Amino acid sequence: MATRRLGIVMVGVTGRMGLNQHLVRSILAIRAQGGVALANGDRVMPDPLLVGRNAEKVSAIAKQHGIGRWTTDLDQALADPQDEVFFDAATTQLRAELLTRAINAGKHVYCEKPVADTLAKALALARLAAKKKVKNGVVQDKLFLPGLCKLRKLRDSGFFGRMLSVRGEFGYWVFEGDWGPPAQRPSWNYKKAEGGGIILDMLCHWRYVLDDLFGKVKAVSCLGANHITTRVDEDGRPYEADADDAAYATFQLEGGVVAHMNSSWCVRVRRDDLVTFQVDGTHGSAVAGLTRCFAQSREKTPRPVWNPDVPQAMDFFSQWEEIEPNAAYDNGFKVQWENFIRHVCADAPWRHDLREGAKGVQLAELGLQSWRERRWLDVPELEL
Repeated sequence: MATRRLGIVMVGVTGRMGLNQHLVRSILAIRAQGGVALANGDRVMPDPLLVGRNAEKVSAIAKQHGIGRWTTDLDQALADPQDEVFFDAATTQLRAELLTRAINAGKHVYCEKPVADTLAKALALARLAAKKKVKNGVVQDKLFLPGLCKLRKLRDSGFFGRMLSVRGEFGYWVFEGDWGPPAQRPSWNYKKAEGGGIILDMLCHWRYVLDDLFGKVKAVSCLGANHITTRVDEDGRPYEADADDAAYATFQLEGGVVAHMNSSWCVRVRRDDLVTFQVDGTHGSAVAGLTRCFAQSREKTPRPVWNPDVPQAMDFFSQWEEIEPNAAYDNGFKVQWENFIRHVCADAPWRHDLREGAKGVQLAELGLQSWRERRWLDVPELEL
């Protein structure tokens, strides 16, 4: 049994997602467990090189987490053949350029989504990766959420019978920053000129979730909204928040399933989790959040009576059974990192590539067009 080093150039680790989910809970957690096990018994040990524009920030992160390699020189990092993989979790507008540079440098690439701010750029990336014959991947973390893993098991068992509909609720209140609590998300998220907007951000997620779990997306109708038009940035300065901060989208899926997703940074939560998916079928229904999943079979479906003259006596929440309440699941970002490392080092199966990432950008563009033109739009097959 041998241990192989895998050098990974990591950009965007000074951001919340890049630091917490990708560096600490994925790469460092993989190192702490002794690397990634391959099918032949060998192990792969990731060796991160942190890259950032702010030397003070990136060096502080490296020191805090015991990482010996960091730099502000991306060109130098890309030029080193000892680092085979490039990862990006920076802002959306920068991603296509950074990935293009990495692919041209011969790196295998893995990145957050959206993979680009336009479909044309996303397809160009996928074509370039194919031409250069580099392995490539896009983070599709929600497929690895415990709640959705449990939902998948119900689907695969035939629990739902014929699936009818999916209703999703996502979001929470992001503070404006002009009173009390500071904003929880960076200001660029709310600026059109900087690639902000919840439609581009979240419809990329909903594309792979819907395609993978419930049926391929065939058509979309989307209404966006710019509910809060003034916010305060990281430096305490008011700015015009002109990007969409809420989206109300309906999708027609293959097989006749109808899906609706509400996505909002302007909603206060009164549900089981920050995201919930309710799936209804002829034989049963289920509701999944980030970690938990509850189901109700047709045999246990109650028969409520509509009577507006008296308070509702039925406790609807108690009529659902929790699925696998004691099951343990690893961090979804880490699991997908392990799968990608196996793909790079041992050619293990992998399907979350740049073409799949481009599908998310395609749906976001169609969602924006649907909002602009106030109409349904078909979702065509993507051709590379």
